[in-house]
Amino acid sequence: MERENGPVILAVANQKGGVGKTTTVINLAAALAEVGKRVLIVDLDPQGNASTGLGVDLSRRQITSYDVLLEGTPVMSAAMEVLPGVFLCPATGDLSSADVDLVRQERRVFLLHDALRFGDAGAAGLDFVLIDCPPSLNLLTVNALVACDAVLVPLQTEFFALEGLSQLLVTIRKVRESANPALRIEGVVLTMHDIRNRVSVLVESDARSALGDLVFRTVVPRNVRIVEAQSFGVPVVQHDRMARGTLAYRDLAAEILARRKSLAA
Repeated sequence: MERENGPVILAVANQKGGVGKTTTVINLAAALAEVGKRVLIVDLDPQGNASTGLGVDLSRRQITSYDVLLEGTPVMSAAMEVLPGVFLCPATGDLSSADVDLVRQERRVFLLHDALRFGDAGAAGLDFVLIDCPPSLNLLTVNALVACDAVLVPLQTEFFALEGLSQLLVTIRKVRESANPALRIEGVVLTMHDIRNRVSVLVESDARSALGDLVFRTVVPRNVRIVEAQSFGVPVVQHDRMARGTLAYRDLAAEILARRKSLAA
């Protein structure tokens, strides 16, 4: 299921903000850990929402993903265990200047790749690395796309969602043609879905028609428990074990594991 020489690396990306990207990273990691997987979250968003969403306040973010990228700090030296089996490489606002700082680096688009592929992550017994990308197509996102095996795309079930996806797909194609020929799309997960809302139903239908099997069967619903969990700094999987959001992320984890098993067969 996993690569023989290291964990499966997934970049969770969408250049549009507010689509459930960070929520998906946090809760997918927790759901994978529930079934015995060891997961590293790399917070690559200057807003640090994944770090905050896992209850890690600024005072505890002494070593961050900025240090990994720009200072050559080993990624697991920056990581902390935030849940059983879930490790976090946190982020702070220092990443806001990363684009400017990265331009000066000779291997600027390969820095995260090198940190994850040739650093200490391979010896940490990890099964998955989930990279929480910023909501823009900048050098941080390109670093994630170069480093990863595949891209997981959260897609909010609202109008214009598919139009916003096109730019990301163009970027993925360019990265595949240059720095990461093996890059693929893991899948598209529909988020914030409300079956009572006609728009949600139409967008889901359009997405499945346009993207086919790339769209996961699992759909993440709008769920107040997910929002509550964020305010407590824990995954919904821990906040309410039987919430609709919890069940959805467990199903998503199972679907990803099944797809990975099928690929390896």
